[in-house]
Amino acid sequence: MAKLQLFFQSLIVILAVLFHLSHADVGTAARYRTPYLPTACYGNDAGQFPSSNLFASAGEGIWDNGAACGRQYLVRCISAAQPRTCIPGETIQIKIVDRALSSVSRPSQPGATMVLSKTAFGMIAKPTAPAINIEFTQ
Repeated sequence: MAKLQLFFQSLIVILAVLFHLSHADVGTAARYRTPYLPTACYGNDAGQFPSSNLFASAGEGIWDNGAACGRQYLVRCISAAQPRTCIPGETIQIKIVDRALSSVSRPSQPGATMVLSKTAFGMIAKPTAPAINIEFTQ
């Protein structure tokens, strides 16, 4: 009986490692059109922006009545309408600095979960794509 219990415990550990039990969400990402003019989180305070330019505005699904301001997410491209749009193996960390709905700068596609800076978008996908499907985790 103990051997059978050990076998099942080992099987559960192996399956957990193989299938990476993940708590990531999926959504869509668009990119900012220039010029980018932030408003919702920090106004025009450029000091709040990451020096890497890896930032985004939050879509309504993650805005959380403004609580999203300053949150950081790991984001990766998982698919797009055009094949080979995603850059394989690339994951970026972004900071939420604005609200997509009220942003003066319009996104490349409305209704996205996140609107990424041009720098952030270009690190995980071809910069000409209007939108991509993403996996993200806080």
